[in-house]
Amino acid sequence: MVQEYVSPVRVHKFPFEMVMAAYERRFPSCSQIPVVVDCPIIEDCWSPDDSQRDTTRRCQLNVEAPYLLKKMIGVDYVYFIQKNHLDLESRVLEIEATNETFASRVGVVEKCKYYVHPENNEWTCFEQTAILDVHNFFGLENTVEKIAMKQYSANISKGKELIESFMKEVYADGVMDLRPWQKQDPEHNRNLRRIISRNTEPLSPRAAAEPRRHSQPDQYTLDSEYIKRNLGELTPMQESRLLQLRKWIADLQKGKVPSDKTLLRFLRARDFNVEKAREMLSQSLLWRKKHQVDRILSEYETPDVVKQYFPGGWHHHDKDGRPLYILRLGQMDVKGLLKSIGEDGLLKLTLHVCEEGLKLLEEATRSSAAAVQRWSLLVDLDGLNMRHLWRPGVRALLRVIRLVEDNYPETMGRVLIVRAPRVFPILWTIVSTFIDENTRSKFLFYGGKDYLQPGGLLDYIPKDLIPDFLGGPCKSFVHEGGLVPKNLYVAGVFTERDGDPLSEDTLYRCISLAKGQVHEVLVVNRDPMSVLTWDFDVLRQSLSFCVYRTAHLLPPPSHLAHTHAGACVGGGGDDYGSIIERREWQEGEHYHRVEPALVCHDGESVQGSHVMLEEGSYVLQWRCESGAAQLVYFHETLASHHYKGSMSSLQSGTSGFSCLSGKSAASSCPSR
Repeated sequence: MVQEYVSPVRVHKFPFEMVMAAYERRFPSCSQIPVVVDCPIIEDCWSPDDSQRDTTRRCQLNVEAPYLLKKMIGVDYVYFIQKNHLDLESRVLEIEATNETFASRVGVVEKCKYYVHPENNEWTCFEQTAILDVHNFFGLENTVEKIAMKQYSANISKGKELIESFMKEVYADGVMDLRPWQKQDPEHNRNLRRIISRNTEPLSPRAAAEPRRHSQPDQYTLDSEYIKRNLGELTPMQESRLLQLRKWIADLQKGKVPSDKTLLRFLRARDFNVEKAREMLSQSLLWRKKHQVDRILSEYETPDVVKQYFPGGWHHHDKDGRPLYILRLGQMDVKGLLKSIGEDGLLKLTLHVCEEGLKLLEEATRSSAAAVQRWSLLVDLDGLNMRHLWRPGVRALLRVIRLVEDNYPETMGRVLIVRAPRVFPILWTIVSTFIDENTRSKFLFYGGKDYLQPGGLLDYIPKDLIPDFLGGPCKSFVHEGGLVPKNLYVAGVFTERDGDPLSEDTLYRCISLAKGQVHEVLVVNRDPMSVLTWDFDVLRQSLSFCVYRTAHLLPPPSHLAHTHAGACVGGGGDDYGSIIERREWQEGEHYHRVEPALVCHDGESVQGSHVMLEEGSYVLQWRCESGAAQLVYFHETLASHHYKGSMSSLQSGTSGFSCLSGKSAASSCPSR
């Protein structure tokens, strides 16, 4: 079991020689590192010109392990051999430490390096890596790894603090500046050697500042302050994984490497498993190249139909400084958009939005005091009805979800769902299984009008930025949506897939009823806890609607036409009558009304659902009391094993009148 840990670069804002003087003061022991008991020098050698120093120490460390573990392994202390090579001419200190204790069972190699900052001669960089190879440790391999990582993390966090602490001691001894090693100034070099070796003899007064050289840092290192400012707080393990992925991708790409924010997003999506993150990122990079995604911001031209009828857009920022995107999904004509721009057009629109989001995240980070890594999404579902469950539309939505999950992971910070009607759990049931579990946890739902109450939107969006269509004071430039006119449809841009049982021709049925006639749908249920759903618009006159149940498994009358598995439909009246009433059954004895009767008027849209707790026959009934009525309807049964939501939240009822449904009332049946 081999583990490699890489820390980001730490920057000490002191010259290299001053850092060396402070560094030596941590030996042979110091109170800030209690785990180090003693570090005596066993070898120490300077070159004749005082430019090179090789030092070997044998360090005694107190084992930071549980008492029982110490007893099991039989030691209280472990020993490490630390070898330092200081090159004052190149201004580099290289350190390598290896374990002496249990060397045959555990291999530990820790390497550190101090060098001059490549962009500022007055600063010093520090980087650190460690390799842990546990061969066989009495069955305690995982425990040893955790202890080692804990100690490594502690050393990283204390390193910068220690240098600054010891620098105060250096200043207190009267050493305020140290000029670099000079080939032509042996006297200065001897004084420099004494200071670094903790010999407190004063420097020669001839010391003076001169231009300083520096070595090139490793291209796969990152500055710790850069990480904190641009990437946020990361644990030592996460920093290490980020640097590993950066190096691997650079080797793979042989050229341009994605930004560190991008690498971090893919790491988070794979729980910081570098192998899995690399595989996911590699696939995404190939996809971006194939579809020329890097050019989409400069080349994408928004179609006119999207400008006029797509109800989505960016809207200021939330309270965390995240860019906020608004989508008025309930007002979206999914079918109209797909008939106008097709699935590919919808995907290109999605890509453009996501690329805009990444650009806005960069801008937000620059203008904020902290890294902004995710955006927020506000989804308004007012007007959502069963028409939004049109199968081709749902299929397109699932393609969008997969595209975003695969190529823009960890960009979504929070999803606020407002004005969710009772039909929403059905849509959520269908799409939620395709959304990453971590992303699903970011969804917050608000039904009815409680979204402006305590605990609602005001917890996440500033009050003055609540959009006007939700009752806030802020003017929103997000289009309200609406039905796409058929003259904007593009022939051939979108076609139904063969075998789709709910294609445009079979999704909604249009029915005309004369006075006194009924239209019924019989659903024979053999799956307790399945969910019966319906959606209908009254296009003319008024109708009454109700749902009945009988324990009898009714066979469909011969005049009824089958439309879905387990369901059949038929028209009633003088010729046939009602499926139930023609049997001369008594309500309350042979059958029961499981949903209250509802009178629906011209232009109204009704959606609902009913949890079929028991087996039996269910009848959806529309009755025309006067005049000539017309309706268009759709119904579906969701199997119990597909519905993973709370059954108590699926109570039937109307969702209110939607804007889209109101406009559609003037449509004729063939338009469905």
